[in-house]
Amino acid sequence: MTLHHVIHGEGTPVLALHGWTPDHRLMTGCLEPIFAKLPGYRRLYPDLPAMGQSPVGDIDSSDGILAAVQDFIDEQIGAAPFLLIGESYGGYLGRAIARARPAQVRGLALICPIGTVVANADRRVPEHVVLRSEPGVRAALEPDEDFADLAVVETAAVLEKYRRDIAPGLKAADVTALERILEKRELSIDPESGAPYGKPTLILCGRQDAVVGFEDQYALLPHYPRATFAVLDIAGHNLQIEQPELFEALIREWLDRVVLPGPAASSASATT
Repeated sequence: MTLHHVIHGEGTPVLALHGWTPDHRLMTGCLEPIFAKLPGYRRLYPDLPAMGQSPVGDIDSSDGILAAVQDFIDEQIGAAPFLLIGESYGGYLGRAIARARPAQVRGLALICPIGTVVANADRRVPEHVVLRSEPGVRAALEPDEDFADLAVVETAAVLEKYRRDIAPGLKAADVTALERILEKRELSIDPESGAPYGKPTLILCGRQDAVVGFEDQYALLPHYPRATFAVLDIAGHNLQIEQPELFEALIREWLDRVVLPGPAASSASATT
């Protein structure tokens, strides 16, 4: 299966995986403003199967989606080292990829990821609240817009980003296929079942995230000994558009911690 994707830039590959139902625009919207200032990165943004413009084929489980992403890596990145950024469900897949390719994935960033509990009903999550709002935003919503269902920050700026980055993917998703896959959403191999992942990691959570919460993610820390774990106030499941300045600062700090071996380092190790 060939996944629809977009690629920006040249250099060290960075694979960015979006969450359940949206498409690659969720990731390009929040990451491209950061990477546009940072030369030397080749950013790959695929649509996951049944989402965006990627077909679903006969995939009926998260194992099938993971296999399709692994094939995409083989096709587009090969054996080269790369960085991995995953949001929500994409973070769940990202952890599985880091488990399968610990030497190749040189850094892992998780944005509002699913934690140790996959099933929605069993997660420890706070009640949905709105902590910051502007007059007229709710009145401006279209009848079928679900922006207010998850928003912790209801401002015109956040609504604009939601409409640009998230809503188009929600409309494009193959809902029938996703309902089928949902029955087998838990991966057959626990992403944390192998050896600890010891490379630079970032785990970003929203304090008011009513979808995946933050408590089940804290339990991941023993498996990621080099993880920065940040729980941002006034942030829900769309943390990246509700706290964009903090989001950028933490992504850039993570990138600073990731040091990929260059030609000089390889040469030096070969002569010692």
